[in-house]
Amino acid sequence: MEQVYDVVIVGSGPAGLSAAIYASRAKLKSIVLESQPVSGGQIINTYEVDNYPGLPGIEGFELGEKMREHADRTGAQFAEGRVCRVQKEKDGYVVFTEEEQYRTRGVIVASGARHRKLGVPGEEEFCGMGVSYCATCDGAFFRNKTTAVVGGGDVALEDAIFLARMCEKVYVIHRRDAFRGAKILQERLMALENVEILWDSVVEEIHGDEMVQSISISNKKSGEKSEIQVQGVFIAVGIVPCTEGFDKLADMDDSGYFEAGEDCRTSEKMLYAAGDVRTKQLRQVVTAAADGANAVASLQEDLLAGSR
Repeated sequence: MEQVYDVVIVGSGPAGLSAAIYASRAKLKSIVLESQPVSGGQIINTYEVDNYPGLPGIEGFELGEKMREHADRTGAQFAEGRVCRVQKEKDGYVVFTEEEQYRTRGVIVASGARHRKLGVPGEEEFCGMGVSYCATCDGAFFRNKTTAVVGGGDVALEDAIFLARMCEKVYVIHRRDAFRGAKILQERLMALENVEILWDSVVEEIHGDEMVQSISISNKKSGEKSEIQVQGVFIAVGIVPCTEGFDKLADMDDSGYFEAGEDCRTSEKMLYAAGDVRTKQLRQVVTAAADGANAVASLQEDLLAGSR
């Protein structure tokens, strides 16, 4: 007889791991599908998480490990596989990976998001050869060199602070005249002597031979163009939700995020969106973890209502 789960949780970042813990504690028949061999989502590429309550200054990889260990202790079940399609059926859903399929009464989508690209000449060509989307992953390769960080949010500021510890010089290129990132990060960045901020500026092209050698910059206000010599370009201009495979399954906004509130319910019954994939004001580890809990709570209510 084919196994039917109460819930399939797609993704093993903070939202998915939180959902796994709550689902296990609720004695729901659940499984977490993760596309990577290591749990934790985006936080495993974060050098330091300084705003998760009770664990100030913890490394992102360690926090991801602790969350996974917690889920394992509750008896949560995991399987590796990238979800390629979800099919709605009368009595629930079938979740397809490349090799397996899982029949379930409900689905929690906690698949997270991926880095947004600049879309400029040279970006694809030099990806992995000086162009990076993860300072904590690749920063060590640029010790004592000159790098540029593109962006103005929390991730960009964190990346620049991290790189400044090892790089000779760090340029921060931001298209506006003020950062969007947290004030405490701005203060830390401004205090660094080897950081230069280029306001109102955008990258037009990335140049190099076998590796990145320079970038072309344009000032949006003055129209002035310049070229700066750098060996590394770290791009931190936002994220794109990983909602492939869920197209047209439930209502989404223009940016591809599931339209779901704090209860994580989408427009489709028994389909929930948690973490970076849903419309929300703040996308942080703490709100993702809360979403995982809320999604399971909503699922439990809906399962109970359906059984009456």
